[in-house]
Amino acid sequence: MVPTPDRPSATDLDAAVELLRALASGVRMSIVIELLDGPLFVNELVSRLDAPQPLVSQHLRILRASGVVKSQRQERSVAYALIDEHLAHRARRRHPRARAPLTGPSAA
Repeated sequence: MVPTPDRPSATDLDAAVELLRALASGVRMSIVIELLDGPLFVNELVSRLDAPQPLVSQHLRILRASGVVKSQRQERSVAYALIDEHLAHRARRRHPRARAPLTGPSAA
């Protein structure tokens, strides 16, 4: 397929497919929705999602590998945040709880 202004390149399509795969999980979408309020530490996500830490960490690795979230080590903890504000805005429009603006790191 030859890219044109109206038609994405094969590389762009592959990137879109990877993003959709990353979001094709209820747990991962729940993580994205929780991160709409701003960065959270893994233990905060575990508590909010009421899910085992290894499961949350596994899904965070997938979201990080696909470019949805970024991580930042803060002493002995790791905080995660959404990378793409466009994705956050789309999620906010689709989910009733996802309404707060992106803010700075939460208190740990």
